[in-house]
Amino acid sequence: MRVLVASNIAQDAIELMRKEGLEVDVREGISEEELEKIIENYDALIVRSSPKVTRKIIEKGKNLKIIGRAGVGVDNIDVEAATQHGIVVINAPGGNTISTAELTIGMIIAAARKIPQADRSVKDGKWERKKFVGIELRGKTLGIIGLGRIGYEVAKRAKAFDMNVIAYDPYISEERAREIGVKLVSFDKLIENSDIITIHVPKTKETENMISEKEFERMKDGVIIINCARGGIVNEQALVKAIKSGKVYAAALDVYSKEPPDKDSELLKLENVITTPHIGASTREAQKNVGLIIAEDIINMYRGYPVKNAVNLPSLRLEDFEYLMPYLKLAEKMGKIAAARLEGNFEKVKITCRGKLATKNTNYISRAVLKGLLEYILGPNINLVSAMAIAKERGIEVEESKSEKTDSYESILEVEVKGKEKSIYLAGTSFGKEDYRIIKIDKYKMDFVPKGHCIISLHEDKPGVIGRVGTLFGKNNINIAGMIVGRYGDKPGGVQLMFLLVDDPPTEEVLKQMTKLDGIIDATYIYL
Repeated sequence: MRVLVASNIAQDAIELMRKEGLEVDVREGISEEELEKIIENYDALIVRSSPKVTRKIIEKGKNLKIIGRAGVGVDNIDVEAATQHGIVVINAPGGNTISTAELTIGMIIAAARKIPQADRSVKDGKWERKKFVGIELRGKTLGIIGLGRIGYEVAKRAKAFDMNVIAYDPYISEERAREIGVKLVSFDKLIENSDIITIHVPKTKETENMISEKEFERMKDGVIIINCARGGIVNEQALVKAIKSGKVYAAALDVYSKEPPDKDSELLKLENVITTPHIGASTREAQKNVGLIIAEDIINMYRGYPVKNAVNLPSLRLEDFEYLMPYLKLAEKMGKIAAARLEGNFEKVKITCRGKLATKNTNYISRAVLKGLLEYILGPNINLVSAMAIAKERGIEVEESKSEKTDSYESILEVEVKGKEKSIYLAGTSFGKEDYRIIKIDKYKMDFVPKGHCIISLHEDKPGVIGRVGTLFGKNNINIAGMIVGRYGDKPGGVQLMFLLVDDPPTEEVLKQMTKLDGIIDATYIYL
């Protein structure tokens, strides 16, 4: 896999990728025009806030599989275009969490105690102690808009200052907030009751100009505004007006509607506005963290594993990611088995997650099943991003269901695939990171690890059939490494299912000869 690093990232991240066998080219500061010319030569691209990864660049990236943003925001990446082309877009949402949370606390203290202004005064040869009387944080109410990773860490630190912390976040449970002594309130109550308001939400259509004139009017007199999230969430003209009127005691900003802001911006002329040049993630530790997070996800893709921090795929918590990992591998291989046995003729897929698995975000599971199915007919360029969209385009009906009840195993994954004439049912489970098993195919109980060169065959349950298969493979110098035979019922006779693990792939001629053996009904080769 070839990786182009188009921005400055930690050397540790580059060395990690190279150590894992990836070919990494570093072109810091590359222009969009130059990127457009060379992107077709790369499988992965890593950027920070620049250069912009436009639709044109994405369309030129014929081999591009993954784009990594070494940071949180993906404003400079055309995510929609990437999704349409089956390209995974990843970011590093947790890498700068502590860095940004600590800057926020620093901004709160600086604004409350007028530290930057006092510093300038002393350096100008003045001694104005009375001018720089500030306020204590103890007992003040801090309103946090957005109690995600960064907001959560800010709240923890604010509690150490004996602050009363309230938060507005419609996506966070009260239980999660209570863990750190935070009370969830409505947006209106937060605006009206906070002494200090800090913002920790992404910029979206819903959050743009989230705080404007109407909101300032309802705030307490002397409120402090902190924004280390994204420019444009606080309306800057309304903020200037609120500061001049005395409604806002002070503001501390690390982000702006336009970056860098115009030199004649009114915000920069106000003494009680503290400004920094978007340095929320600018610590050595954060830079190392975001680089390593992106590198690890690109390595995951290189190894065929799902990525942890995809923007255009459902997000997963770390503990869910670790639990789901073997099931994702299992799901894809179940899809491959089903597609091979049905010879690519399928029109309906039913995916059922049972037991503990049903309590997780199983969207990835469905995508992995579809990836395995579709690869049989469309080749290896299918991925977890494109699988669902392609299935929809092809008119494949996908049904998903969950049940927390299961009898024999902690979790079971069931996949039923129907074609016009035939169908297949598979069930599987996992006992650990690499120990995932197929436990049933149709009505036949099995127990095998779906890896390597495999042959699945139906045969008559009578003496000599298995021996003839062994003889055929021996004559063709194909070693049988493992065999599982599934019988339905307790009595001999009828039809059995046989699973063979072989060291080398059989030729088409060997498979034809196998199906002609007495008692053999069919035979399907699959590489898993």
